[in-house]
Amino acid sequence: MISTVRELAAEALFVSDLQPSQCPSRETVERTVTAMILRHGSDGCAAGVAEEFGDHPEVAVRRMNWVHQELRNVLASQRRPHFAS
Repeated sequence: MISTVRELAAEALFVSDLQPSQCPSRETVERTVTAMILRHGSDGCAAGVAEEFGDHPEVAVRRMNWVHQELRNVLASQRRPHFAS
């Protein structure tokens, strides 16, 4: 189930307008994923990814690599203990 959730998050971030050059924060990535899922649903996100891989595979591969890196960063930041000062 967790891999399914990660896949959906990746598809949602992929179809968003968020760009690597924006260096998005963890909060921005999380809000963007939620917004895209609410806007397009899981099937719509998957369809958007499939369309891009069909039309522009070389660009889509680079974007998906960035998406997975961003999601790894989000997960890593959630696992770090937060200490109050």
